[in-house]
Amino acid sequence: MFGYYLKLAWLSARRTPAITLLMIGAIAVGIGATTTTLTVYHLMASNPIAHRNDVLRAVTIDSWDPNRPADDEHPQLAPTELTYRDAVAMLESGVADRAVAMRKTSFTLEPDPTSKPFLVEGRLTGADFFAMFDLPFAYGSGWDRHADDGADPVVVLSKGTNEKAFGGGDSVGKRIRLDSREYRVVGVLADWQPTPKFYDLNNGSFNEAEDVYVPFALGKLLSLAASGNVNCWKPETLTSLADLYGSECIWHQVWVELGSAEKVQRFQQYVDGYVASQKRLGRLQRKTNNRLYDVNDWLERNEVVGHDSRLLLELSFAFLVVCILNVVGLLLSRFLGAAGASALRRALGARRGELFRQHLVEVGLIGAVRRRRRPRHRLAGTARHAPAVHELRPAHAPRFHDDRRGDCARDSRRRARRTVPGLARVPRAAGQLPEDAMNA
Repeated sequence: MFGYYLKLAWLSARRTPAITLLMIGAIAVGIGATTTTLTVYHLMASNPIAHRNDVLRAVTIDSWDPNRPADDEHPQLAPTELTYRDAVAMLESGVADRAVAMRKTSFTLEPDPTSKPFLVEGRLTGADFFAMFDLPFAYGSGWDRHADDGADPVVVLSKGTNEKAFGGGDSVGKRIRLDSREYRVVGVLADWQPTPKFYDLNNGSFNEAEDVYVPFALGKLLSLAASGNVNCWKPETLTSLADLYGSECIWHQVWVELGSAEKVQRFQQYVDGYVASQKRLGRLQRKTNNRLYDVNDWLERNEVVGHDSRLLLELSFAFLVVCILNVVGLLLSRFLGAAGASALRRALGARRGELFRQHLVEVGLIGAVRRRRRPRHRLAGTARHAPAVHELRPAHAPRFHDDRRGDCARDSRRRARRTVPGLARVPRAAGQLPEDAMNA
């Protein structure tokens, strides 16, 4: 029976190709718009390092103006970055399994004297950065803690930078020049583009990861430029980078890895104790507001997915509902237009459930059909009704003999009119039953 219903649905679609294509287009546009919006929303809202969400914490300290909050819309929240002195203090806790303070910088990279230099974005960070955030390596590895302590001129390259500077081969041990200073390559990353860029949401939530990574201590030792966000809550005399390091401006990000709830509590106590000691020195005069955020909470706190994005997602689903309602209306008009044919089938013995299943198959066909070329049939006279009557005969309809064909057809017509009075307005196709339909 399913093949029979499918045939009826296909013939029905062929009789009204414009309406069929309109329904298919409405469904396609609605689903396409919703799927696209949902994909973008999922990309924006996803946690790119969810498997380490429980152990990673972003550190915030409210070091802003005592007389006003850093964010007027959310006065209860501390700034998302720290001053240099506070960032360094967080590294000295002795509680965290791993800890990194970091900031953004930029360089002019010179692969060799014969190659054209180009600009790259860099990140000053610690040796723990690569293990904390599960960075994949194609060649080599990150540097060790000795490079952090001794500020060794080493560098880790991104995959794209390595391809541009060395053609994509193993460049570990080779040397490049950054801002006319020589650095030794210790590692080359594989593809790594976390989206959103969770570890530094202050400089573009969806920016690409940096091109090069160098030890954090080199920033102060070599006076490497600050190319990320720098925010100050009071007038500062900044005539050199050294002045910025000693200022109350916030421009560093701090992350720690805490492997247990006990360590989270101990580190929170350390931060609170540090802030209390700074208050006694005249700093950090705002109400104590030190927080540790896991990655999910950090993304939410920074509103990576804004209200506009959620509203757009809701509107896309509403648009899909409108498209579906329009398709339902078109299907309803089609089914009502075929009410006479359905009544004739009922008169010939078809049950309501069979008609219902036929309509369900037609709905499913509309949802699954794809555009395809099909020949056009031009029928004239009474032959135009022959296929319609043939397709109306259900699989279990009685089979007629030639000598009783006319009588049986007339009897069927009378029964149909008694069952459905409105059928009298349907063309008298039953009297024109083709021979193959009556003897099938």
